[in-house]
Amino acid sequence: MEMLVVETIAKIRRAYFIQGKSIKQICRELHVSRNTVRKVVRSGATEFSYGRSTQPRPKIDPWRSDLDEMLAENDRQPKRQCLTVVRIYEELRNRGYDGSYDAVRRYAASWSKATREASAAAYVPLSFDPGEAYQFDWSHEIVLIDGVTTTVKVAHVRLCHSRMPYFRAYPRETQEMVFDAHDKAFAFFGGACSRGIYDNMKTAVDAIFVGKDRAYNRRFQQMCGHYLVDPPSIGLEPMAPQ
Repeated sequence: MEMLVVETIAKIRRAYFIQGKSIKQICRELHVSRNTVRKVVRSGATEFSYGRSTQPRPKIDPWRSDLDEMLAENDRQPKRQCLTVVRIYEELRNRGYDGSYDAVRRYAASWSKATREASAAAYVPLSFDPGEAYQFDWSHEIVLIDGVTTTVKVAHVRLCHSRMPYFRAYPRETQEMVFDAHDKAFAFFGGACSRGIYDNMKTAVDAIFVGKDRAYNRRFQQMCGHYLVDPPSIGLEPMAPQ
């Protein structure tokens, strides 16, 4: 079975269980083998382990912040004064980068595409279909427990269509408590929506890139794959009026 990331596993599960697509159609659209799709569907797993002991990282990774800064500054310049990607690559090498030009070119292209998408006018729906989306957020509240003033974290889960809320208090805001809040909320609502709307929670997002790009936490993606929730819209939509 080819190596799969949790995001692909989640896509296979949603395509089969939610969208009702055939195994053949999923193989064609996601470019994976039939055995892979069958294993994902039959096992119910949201992650598979592999024998690789180390995960190689591209040489461009340590230079992302430098590149972002250079590309953003270049984007603010008049067109005639803009540097070419070759010039940006040469400047990066002067700073110590020893990777390839192609890696810089691909990163610059991805950055430009994300920037264009972020600046384009976006339509934010003011209404939601039943079961379409839920919203998740945290608040901190001061409560009195056994005569002692204590600060607690409260998980807020609200259905976007009906505005039905679910609240649950925790001593801290940890990933395990995020998972527990989802589990209890979905049990209370009697099921999960097709997608969730979040703020940029540290328990969900490892890194924020340009525009809408997010590096989602692996375990958080597993949770979404388990409940058949689409990859979350994180920090992209305003919370609906209370």
